[in-house]
Amino acid sequence: MKIIILSGLSGSGKSTAIKALEDIGYYCVDNLPVLLISNFVELCKNSDLKTKNIALVIDIRINDPSTLTGIYGFLNELKKQVKNVQLVFLNAKNEVLIKRFKETRRIHPLSRDGNIIDSVNEERIILNNIREFSDHLIDTSEYNVHELRKHIQDVFKDQESDTIFLSLMSFGFKHGYPLDADIVLDARFLPNPYFVESLRPLNGTNVKIREYVLANDESKIFVDKITDLLSFLMPRYKNEGKSYLNLAIGCTGGKHRSVVITNEIANNYKDNNVTVKHRDIQK
Repeated sequence: MKIIILSGLSGSGKSTAIKALEDIGYYCVDNLPVLLISNFVELCKNSDLKTKNIALVIDIRINDPSTLTGIYGFLNELKKQVKNVQLVFLNAKNEVLIKRFKETRRIHPLSRDGNIIDSVNEERIILNNIREFSDHLIDTSEYNVHELRKHIQDVFKDQESDTIFLSLMSFGFKHGYPLDADIVLDARFLPNPYFVESLRPLNGTNVKIREYVLANDESKIFVDKITDLLSFLMPRYKNEGKSYLNLAIGCTGGKHRSVVITNEIANNYKDNNVTVKHRDIQK
């Protein structure tokens, strides 16, 4: 049996995530009271469900938010029942959450006077304990509904025991660090196509940009070193029970160098579970 405890901020995409898990065979329950989870899991273990994979949403909507502060003890007890339990926390930037609430015209669960900002900040404080103990932290700020759905399904679909999912992201440092990255590497030491007028409008998926960046020997060495590092780390993360690794590679704007390097690394892992996202390529 595999259990995913899905939590996160209101507006971060939990509804999309739980539907994505349901579509790949998980038995999903949204907002099940914490005190009932242990009994529910025991019933599922002894039932004739077609799947033994379960996904549960725990968030701020429960009657007593104070119970969320004891999440660590709760998870330890749950792991005595089931070995494979993962806590997934969805996060997003305040401005993104506010925009989503305005677009959907929904009321924040903690809102008493319609003040979304205060409600989001209060929720962050209440859920901080869950965020700290999470096995997977996913920042959904840059995902649309379809991208988030694909990412969730890619990460949590059934995989062979000797594999680990690799998530690669290019980004621009001037747009901020990716919050869910396990490893961040800096490609700003490489020659920058931005300063070549004919190349500036293009991005790293263009063959001219790729040739320009990879013409430098240090670029090829950089790709080889990263590949070697991943080859060393991935099986060791897997042995520790980690199912995926987030690697982010940044340059100044996230449009040229980081895109090329990220794509080159992905090409070295064609046979593995890999996704690539170029966060800032259109900015």
